[in-house]
Amino acid sequence: MSHEMRFCPSCATTLQRVAQQEDGGLKERLRCPACDWTHWGNPTPVLAAVVENDDGQVLLARNALWQEGMFGLITGFMEAGESPEAGICREVQEETSLRVKALRILGSWEFLRMNQVLIAYHVRVDGEVKLSPELVEYQWKTPQEARCWPSGTGYALAHWVRSKGLEPQFGAFRPNQSPEPDPAKWPLQHWSHDERFVLPPQW
Repeated sequence: MSHEMRFCPSCATTLQRVAQQEDGGLKERLRCPACDWTHWGNPTPVLAAVVENDDGQVLLARNALWQEGMFGLITGFMEAGESPEAGICREVQEETSLRVKALRILGSWEFLRMNQVLIAYHVRVDGEVKLSPELVEYQWKTPQEARCWPSGTGYALAHWVRSKGLEPQFGAFRPNQSPEPDPAKWPLQHWSHDERFVLPPQW
């Protein structure tokens, strides 16, 4: 994370790293020495959309802060009081002016560098693209043209490509990034072939 909480939001005392016993054992966290408030540092939920049009193409967009040639999925933060489904429909509409007419969940992935958890959806849309000021350009790609990247939203895109009967092609999202997917995350294993699961005995 680029910044860290420094003061207690309850009493404004400077937070300190203090180890305490928790359900999982001894854990060091930012805690208030005056009122014992704890900063849990829970990940922030971020929504992502693989946006598909009626021609079977996926929408990729470039954020205004990204360098030229970098394109990704439509993403945004959940707001208080909304469901993930309502949130992703809102984000797609706000950022592209497209209306979501159907959606299904693809999965969730961690984005540890930003302390976020990504919740990804496949959405079908209609309408004309009108980008928000946050985005500067976009492109529609066929499943054959789409290149996935080896991090959270890239695996969501890979799910979509595979749902079209194609094997996803991976590449680097930014310069100097490895283009190879994490073998622990891709390809997906059927649960019965995952060593973390034990099959129950047959009766």
